[in-house]
Amino acid sequence: MNRVRSIFLSDIHLGTRACQIDRLLAFLKQYDAEYLFLVGDIIDFWAMGRRGVYWSAAMNTFVQKVLKRARQGVKVIFVPGNHDEALRDYVDNTFGNIRLHGNYEHVAADGRRYLVLHGDEFDVVTKYHKWLAVLGDHGYAFLVRVNVLLSALRRRFGIAGYWSLAGYAKRKVKTAVNFICDFEESVARSVKARGLDGAICGHVHAAAIRQVDGITYINCGDWVDSCSAVVEHLDGRMELIHWTAAQPETTSDEDESEAHPVPPSTDAPAGARERETA
Repeated sequence: MNRVRSIFLSDIHLGTRACQIDRLLAFLKQYDAEYLFLVGDIIDFWAMGRRGVYWSAAMNTFVQKVLKRARQGVKVIFVPGNHDEALRDYVDNTFGNIRLHGNYEHVAADGRRYLVLHGDEFDVVTKYHKWLAVLGDHGYAFLVRVNVLLSALRRRFGIAGYWSLAGYAKRKVKTAVNFICDFEESVARSVKARGLDGAICGHVHAAAIRQVDGITYINCGDWVDSCSAVVEHLDGRMELIHWTAAQPETTSDEDESEAHPVPPSTDAPAGARERETA
């Protein structure tokens, strides 16, 4: 068990077949923290309302693990997103030691202040054209289903590692790339105006740690495509972890001028493949 100060998870999409819940449980077996942040779209009410509820035993296990950590004194903070927006009616309330917030100002161990938010308020499509967002969600769900078939074929032919068709499309389609860049800049401008040092968000399923207009922009990614999370170490250093079955490999973001490289470790968890720090 690796002890860190904070764990940030977003876009888990419980209640869908696309959720990589087994990978998430494997990640949580390796990490324990004082704070656990659930940064929106944890439960996918959109998908459950349209396609029916898919709820596995592993999803129950995840919920029980979160509740158990809350009972044991871990500060669990839930910031609802657009897919679980029904929970926004209950912000500023506590349920089973889990506190709901519209957004949350987190002070890291090194004194840097981060705004924790889901981020959908900076997505003009979701905010003003929900029907188009739902249509896009259908297309995304189709890519995820195709990816399940591709993953089965990769396993059959002995091709190692996890590859996401939806993630590949986001990286290659110019419109998607521009949308993500605009999203990052909008989040950074808002946080800068509030006098904070950085933002920790989700929503766009594009994991990143980078400097945007002098602000540390951190996106937790998701547990559908990238299987990624952010952890805050005991010294306040933020690290982005892509959880795969590969051996650990340390990388730093070239845009992060204050990045602290992660030293090699012989006891690093086998699932932590790619790391970025801030």
